[in-house]
Amino acid sequence: MDDEPLADWAERRDARIGRLRPVPIISGDRPRGSHLHPEAPRGIERWNGYVWEPYALAANLAEAQRVLYPETAGTDPLADQPPGAG
Repeated sequence: MDDEPLADWAERRDARIGRLRPVPIISGDRPRGSHLHPEAPRGIERWNGYVWEPYALAANLAEAQRVLYPETAGTDPLADQPPGAG
């Protein structure tokens, strides 16, 4: 068995620190996939290197995506296309 050096593992773990994920806030044992229940509120969690911790709240999936991907929040994907190409 080839063991991974501890330094390599720690580097991989540290590279993920600060990663965000949306978690639907729904009751019961319903599926919790991020694409399901788009109008349900979302808790946004942040990875601190050891556990996911609460970071923010979003009213729905669209708002959560604006928090997770701010660089694309106001861009129109069809803006660069000539008229009639969309």
